[in-house]
Amino acid sequence: MGVPVPVDVVAFDPVLEAGTKSTLFACPEVCLTGAGEAARVVVMTVDQVGRPELDVLRTVRDTPSRPDVVLVAGELAPDGALHAIAAGARGLLRRREADVTRLSRAVLAASRGDCTLPPDLLDRLLERSGAGGRAGGGSAGGTDPWAAAGLSDRERSVLRLVADGHETNEIAKQLCYSPRTVTSVVHDITQRFRLRNRAHAVAYAMRVGLL
Repeated sequence: MGVPVPVDVVAFDPVLEAGTKSTLFACPEVCLTGAGEAARVVVMTVDQVGRPELDVLRTVRDTPSRPDVVLVAGELAPDGALHAIAAGARGLLRRREADVTRLSRAVLAASRGDCTLPPDLLDRLLERSGAGGRAGGGSAGGTDPWAAAGLSDRERSVLRLVADGHETNEIAKQLCYSPRTVTSVVHDITQRFRLRNRAHAVAYAMRVGLL
């Protein structure tokens, strides 16, 4: 096991803050920061995703240490998720799903620069982006790049697991592929759409056809 990831917690409600910290205490891969210590990841716990929450998210991201943010929300709709990613959130979780395993996975993924969100939410966003492309929405010129180039079932399956915070070896085991195949699939997606990395691929999937 490597060095634990330093994590801070931000919440509007002290009860939510205490509950989040209690969950993180059970994660051996992370450690809560003390006063004056810089966090690599900030877990922000909110009831909903609105303008006040997004303003705080941006403020956290703009601090000198530029921590990555995992947003844990009571309610998480596609539009709210999209705005949170645009504001700088690296991971998204619904509060009812934020158990020790999923929260620690999201924090560790954020510390690696990866983006995490519930697979069903990514499915809905991809479906909406595809519908937008067929209807003439999406990018300039009325052509949705996802719809135009198309994603195979294999590519969608890999992208969903990437969004859920799984590493290459875990994805390979779940899908019965070799790690090299998974790496190749991710590389093909990023190259085809001129994306920087895995996190950018997930964020781009959320944006296409919705902004």
